[in-house]
Amino acid sequence: MLARKFDATTEYERAKRNFMTPKLLRLFFLCLASVFAMSAALAQTQGFTIPTAWTRHGVVLERKHGEGSSVSGDPCIVWDDAINGWRMVLFYDPPGHAQAVCTNREEDGALGPWKLEGPLPVANPEAVGGFHKPFIVMDPAHPNHAAKIEGRYCLLVVSFKDGHKHVQRAWSEKLAGPWTFEAKAIIPVGDESDFDAKHTDAVTGYYFSERKEFLYFYMGYPRKAQPRQISPFGSAQAVATQKLGEKVATKRGIILEPCQQAGHWASGWVGGLQLLRGAAHRWVAVVNASPTAPDPGKKAVWTEEPAPSLGGFAWCDEEWPVQGWHFAPEPIEWVKDIPKEALDAGEGYNLWRQFIHILPDGRAALFYNSGYYGREQLYLKVGAKP
Repeated sequence: MLARKFDATTEYERAKRNFMTPKLLRLFFLCLASVFAMSAALAQTQGFTIPTAWTRHGVVLERKHGEGSSVSGDPCIVWDDAINGWRMVLFYDPPGHAQAVCTNREEDGALGPWKLEGPLPVANPEAVGGFHKPFIVMDPAHPNHAAKIEGRYCLLVVSFKDGHKHVQRAWSEKLAGPWTFEAKAIIPVGDESDFDAKHTDAVTGYYFSERKEFLYFYMGYPRKAQPRQISPFGSAQAVATQKLGEKVATKRGIILEPCQQAGHWASGWVGGLQLLRGAAHRWVAVVNASPTAPDPGKKAVWTEEPAPSLGGFAWCDEEWPVQGWHFAPEPIEWVKDIPKEALDAGEGYNLWRQFIHILPDGRAALFYNSGYYGREQLYLKVGAKP
């Protein structure tokens, strides 16, 4: 049989006619979504640069209005191949947790719109009880991507036991769940005089595949005054590690305690931390903190975390970031500097848990919840292009 003569013009016309078939159209959009995800990964592989200016984009997910107080915030966003889009797990109260999805495949599609899907499905609820502040363990080498560990994904949550908060872990083959919980806390509270004797809270996690090791950052609340001059009852940011196969994490101690400089934006208490590979520094983190020290004599909902809650940055130049952390001198924004149009849209009082999503062009999308205690909504700012 004679081989068919190749004619470039004919082949081009044939490809053009066939290109818009439904099958190839689906393939085209799949490839496009993958390109955006890989572009975001490349943007952070080159290192995150702290933005010098931000533009507000308003509300991302409103809180649930109705009886009682409710919260929409503390997000964690990862790429989900199963939906060819982004999946967010978040603190959504009641019941304390939820997930949302965004399948907008434009270049800045992760900005929204977001569709709330409801509470996280749990295969064994008896092992965890009530929980909130979910965070999917992430791959530190690839921004906005969950770590896949021996074919499964890992979820961290803050659960409740005997008046204390502690950290538990769950597993699933799908980012949508259902999640199966380990019964034992991986980061339990400390001893009576420890910095984390009251709660272990606001956890984030990263899996370093080359070390086969988890790195956790968490917020420790004391029951007794700590040996520091400024804010002895303030919570601190701590770190713990856990080898693959170990049942309980090993606490490595405090990495960021309340800054011992009066009036500093982080001199009162320090909360949740998100880890990013940096450009000017080996590691950069976006952190929650406050200049106001807790007063255990005041019995109110805000006793442990008095206003204002602020977002800001910290950095570290250690290869293994379990020490050597330093605060930026100023926060991202002081509450007093929130513009009137943002106040009218519901922001103010506090700027809670900050999460950075890297867009394909390298810009930082900053998700955060703001508002009065128990009435926060999720908002968005986008940083200037680096």
